Amino acid sequence: MPTYNKLVRDLIPQVIEKTGKSFKTNILPDEEYHSELRKKLEEETEEYLNADNDKDALEELADMLELMNVLAEQHGSSMEEVEKVRKEKAEKRGSFYDKVFLISVED
Repeated sequence: MPTYNKLVRDLIPQVIEKTGKSFKTNILPDEEYHSELRKKLEEETEEYLNADNDKDALEELADMLELMNVLAEQHGSSMEEVEKVRKEKAEKRGSFYDKVFLISVED
């Protein structure tokens, strides 16, 4: 039986159950849950970086966005607040659409 030891989406146990396979899960305490959310974001980021086509890249971005929703709530906020902060930063410092690559700054 493969061992995963990782956070999975809420409905994955039902998906596995429908296949007739047995599985083991547990509910994480809050501190460990937050840590595992961060690990999962790293995992999904790595999968995005390794995606070799647009479809797979979008799937991984969707996973990252789902995690961002949960993490925003973990920080006592919401995606609406994250979007507000994003817009404020874009107004003050710009975005990344202009493809600016900083080489150096003179001291």
